[in-house]
Amino acid sequence: IYCFFDEIQYAADWNNWLKILYDTDPKIKIMATGSASPILLDKMSESGLGRWKLIHVPTLSFFEYCELLDIIVPQLPNDIKPTQLYLRDESEQLDIMRKLSVLQVHFIRYLQVGGFPELACSKDDIYAQRVLREDIVDKALKRDIPSIYGIRNIADIERIFLYLCYNSSNIINLQTMSKEMDGVSRTTIEKYIGYLESASLIYVSPLVTLDAKKVLKNQNKIYIADAAMRNAVLMKDDITNDADELGLIAETAVYKHVRAFYYEDAPVVGYYRGGGKGKEIDIVVRSEHFDPIMIEVKYREQAKIFEDDAIVTQARSQRPNLVITKRADDYGLCSYGDKMVYRISAPVFLYLLGYVEHIKNEKNSAIL
Repeated sequence: IYCFFDEIQYAADWNNWLKILYDTDPKIKIMATGSASPILLDKMSESGLGRWKLIHVPTLSFFEYCELLDIIVPQLPNDIKPTQLYLRDESEQLDIMRKLSVLQVHFIRYLQVGGFPELACSKDDIYAQRVLREDIVDKALKRDIPSIYGIRNIADIERIFLYLCYNSSNIINLQTMSKEMDGVSRTTIEKYIGYLESASLIYVSPLVTLDAKKVLKNQNKIYIADAAMRNAVLMKDDITNDADELGLIAETAVYKHVRAFYYEDAPVVGYYRGGGKGKEIDIVVRSEHFDPIMIEVKYREQAKIFEDDAIVTQARSQRPNLVITKRADDYGLCSYGDKMVYRISAPVFLYLLGYVEHIKNEKNSAIL
């Protein structure tokens, strides 16, 4: 017997009722969804310890988007990994890039309409943005978060989210933000950012060191959870001719994909800053299970990297750092003395992350 419950957090004592169902009959399997993960975690720890497994579900990855829309991509090797393409010979890399060159035009639309299945399948992109703005973002800000956390001043959380949309992928200074928001205290802003993160509207990317096992607080970057939500809120219906906007939302998409891909490894996915111009690395994945993975997003026609940029100077000898580019033909290994970086276009990198996950899930299903 399968029981499905949607938006479970709105039901009184839902955790106790699910425990009763679970304990009554071992044949009952339960799936419950909710848009406030901290509340779900708290209730699970009270009565569901050892019974429940919490799974964070982001919006569609670029690979899932292509699968949903039946975008045909030629067969790829099953053992392919985007972080290890540099190990393949040049002819094999060229073959892979040619096969995936069809993704370029689809990636631009993916950035505009986002990873919500119904909207991805829509034939009307303007309608899709309106639904994003009115049905998804507005409901979360005006109904879900206020009712869950008992917020009375809805206008403040709307203003905070709007501010974060304008500054997505940038470092957020809470003190500066408080001054610019005319009297909303730093404490309130910090609290509301936590609520927005719990509702899966934003990601918080911490400042991390590359070697020490610590995270530096109060120097966070903020990413909107799906790039298309930012477009919708700011009413940017067409960003195809705006290089700066494309760069921002491409970085947002890369961060989201990397965060989702390494979710089960429980790493810290943040950014690095060493001081001075060019000394920042957009995305750093740090885990106890593997060496740090460092990624710089240069979604430009001419993606220039200099030998004193952090993505070069912090490269490890065991594996080149990654530079995410725009053009399909902008790929390959680049040497800067004894340091190396590997360039790969955003559509290829993101598609391959999803492809690797797909292959892994297929293997696990076969084993089961």
